[in-house]
Amino acid sequence: MNESTPVIETRGLTRFYGHTVGIEDIDLEILPGEIFGFLGPNGAGKTTTIRLLLDLIRPTRGQATLFGTPVRAASIRRRVGYLPGELSLDGRMSGLQTLRLLAALNGGDPRDGALAQHRGSLTERLGLTGRDLERRVREYSRGMKQKVGLVAAFQHRPDLLILDEPTTGLDPLVREVVFQLMAEAKEGGATVFHSSHVLSEVDRTCDRVGVLREGRLVSVLSVHESREASTRRMQVEFRSSPPIEALEAAGAWVERRSGNRVELLVPGELQPLLVILAQHPVLHMTFPEPSLEEAFNRFYRDGGADPGAATSDRPAISGGPATSDAHPRGEGQP
Repeated sequence: MNESTPVIETRGLTRFYGHTVGIEDIDLEILPGEIFGFLGPNGAGKTTTIRLLLDLIRPTRGQATLFGTPVRAASIRRRVGYLPGELSLDGRMSGLQTLRLLAALNGGDPRDGALAQHRGSLTERLGLTGRDLERRVREYSRGMKQKVGLVAAFQHRPDLLILDEPTTGLDPLVREVVFQLMAEAKEGGATVFHSSHVLSEVDRTCDRVGVLREGRLVSVLSVHESREASTRRMQVEFRSSPPIEALEAAGAWVERRSGNRVELLVPGELQPLLVILAQHPVLHMTFPEPSLEEAFNRFYRDGGADPGAATSDRPAISGGPATSDAHPRGEGQP
């Protein structure tokens, strides 16, 4: 595979569960050495896409390749590290036994000292002690199981990492380690497919982002482009009457006002607005994080699905962790 061959490529990839749409007509090209964010609310079709890429389920129509090879080929398995969104481990085994077994399934040699050393470095960085690894997995918390899954995905230094919600159940310090591991994998030439519903994580880790909505890929754009297209929500309380005209002249959208307090939507650069705020006494200023559902509703108002384009005059709101009340669209069904 040369450098121009996509590590992941799909053409018209579609999966129906009966009459329910899992995903439909997904076209993707992900090149070597990039971290690609796959973003969407729960039930959008992210896990269905991953299962198709790994040949865990078969498409209704369309095709997918990894490293230029159809995903059904057994030869590509050893080149992939996978962390499922719903990790299931054998509770009778210890953590170390689990990692050794999974390494062997990926073609690892139990006598390989370099593999064992790399595994030890990963467990240490993720906070799994030797005593932890001797315990049976059934005794593990959700966070400890997630750490074992992460070590399993990274330990054989794969060319492609497919990570489905990799920070689930982890505390903030361990999440930082996961971000570092992803960056180091990229520096080493690996490609990372990072599926998430957390906007802030994708924003800080990824080079490009694909946005999935109700089973369809509605946008693929660089993180820089997504930031330019995003809108921040801002709450400002002034000491006296807010300078509404000046705020609007600086490009802010005054969404609501209550006395001396205003809530703004700020597209693009903050600098023009900050100049105005510096000229008026401000008592309090915050940037509340919107819910993911709110961000998606604003980006794709009325169900718009033109790739790379919002259907509202107001672009997407950049935000952070959230959950969605969206109903599943076939994900996880057999």
